Amino acid sequence: MNDETRTWADVRRRVTELGARPAGGDVFGAHGHGWELADPLTEAQLTDLETQLGVRLPEQYRSFLCEVGAGGAGPAYGVFPVRRVDGRWRWEGDGADLADLTLLSHPFPEHGPDPDVVAALLAERPDEEEYEDIDAFDEEYEAWEERWYEGPLFAPERTAGAIPICHLGCAQREWLVVTGVHRGTVWSDPRADDTDLEPLGMTFADWYLGWLEKAEAQTGA
Repeated sequence: MNDETRTWADVRRRVTELGARPAGGDVFGAHGHGWELADPLTEAQLTDLETQLGVRLPEQYRSFLCEVGAGGAGPAYGVFPVRRVDGRWRWEGDGADLADLTLLSHPFPEHGPDPDVVAALLAERPDEEEYEDIDAFDEEYEAWEERWYEGPLFAPERTAGAIPICHLGCAQREWLVVTGVHRGTVWSDPRADDTDLEPLGMTFADWYLGWLEKAEAQTGA
């Protein structure tokens, strides 16, 4: 038995037990995933997935997919499931399509965009209080918003080498880095609040098992 298998021992059972507890519904996001886990991938399915992607997924995530499940119950509203649809693998969930899978083999950036460039764009955002004509404000804001979402925070290259793995609501998501020096770590995505991606300082196993332990403590395990 390898280290990854030991990491995930009894996780499916623990998740099932959490779902059966009366307080299980009080855990944040539980109504989204319903304490259900997708079936694990077979080794053949994992190989097929990685062949399509052209990359080897981080070890802890690979073993999770094969030992625990291809997605489901997990932090926030659950781990985005990966499924084969019409002969192609894809992740599903609120914002799962934000990942450009053609860039997954590219290294995740070591550094984010120049903060001065981001700040300059934000400084140009129209202020409604400065407009007497609401239609004029709307027109200016739409033009600025188009430039904002075409800017460095939202460029496909910003999340190259990573996949979104869950959402927290309000357009907040978390990503798993697949390639580059940060491979295997989980990052917060608060770009909806005009802030760049931030490392959570944990690996995939830390992220998932930390959530599981907190959920057990909350429900009186």
